Amino acid sequence: MKHRLGHMGELHKVSAIIRRFALLVLVLASFCLMLLGKADNVIAERVGTYVTDMFSVLVEQMARPAAIVSDVVNNTLELAHIRIENVKLREKNMRLLKWQSAARKLEAQNIQLRNILNFVPAPETSYITGLVIADTGGAFAHSFISNVGKAHGVKKGHAVITGDGLVGRIAMTGKKSSRILLVTDINSRIPVLVESTRAKAVLAGDNTKQPLLMYLGRNAQVSIGDRITTSGHAGAFPSGLPIGIVSSINDREVRVRLFMNRSRLEYVRIVDYNLSAILQDIDSDKRIGE
Repeated sequence: MKHRLGHMGELHKVSAIIRRFALLVLVLASFCLMLLGKADNVIAERVGTYVTDMFSVLVEQMARPAAIVSDVVNNTLELAHIRIENVKLREKNMRLLKWQSAARKLEAQNIQLRNILNFVPAPETSYITGLVIADTGGAFAHSFISNVGKAHGVKKGHAVITGDGLVGRIAMTGKKSSRILLVTDINSRIPVLVESTRAKAVLAGDNTKQPLLMYLGRNAQVSIGDRITTSGHAGAFPSGLPIGIVSSINDREVRVRLFMNRSRLEYVRIVDYNLSAILQDIDSDKRIGE
């Protein structure tokens, strides 16, 4: 009995000692765990960096063949495209050679016919490109001012055109400027033809966007959409200059929608067709120049 009580006393002492140092043991254990966790993070980071470096090198090594293959494929496709373009160019070149041959034959025929018929060729033309610098028109006049004049060879009566068609004519010239009278101006009268039927008429401006087609013959056939060009009569303009198309026919009033767009006029070509224009007025030109 005494032996048992002594044994239990010893256990009680050991448990008391353990309770005393338990807190210290737990603190030490926690600190060790913290160190171990930190060491794990460092190791994991180093391992991750090493793996990333290895992977990047591997990707780079794998990318080189892929880039080479891509370049080869692109070069192959480019060569195929070049071959197709070469075939197209050869076909186009063959067509151009055929046209060149036909043009030379026609040129030779024209020379022979001109010699036979004693044909008088049209005089050579000259032109200058001018900038529209002012719109002097309004409700009662449609005209522009260009920055070229007598000093540049511009004379009264010269035709003014754009890539779309006829714009008008030179009405006045100064030394370094000129006034362009538009085909829509009330003072503009231009001999024209209905291109499809060759019916003669006069295009008369009335200060609207669509001038009138006047003096048509009684039997003249005109339809909406017919092209209107200059006829070459009266020596003011050469024949064939495009003007516009017939836009409306009402009670014998025929109006023409012009090819040229007044609101977009910026650069114009002033052309000398070497015609004896009926609108030439040398005396008035001299007065303006002075």
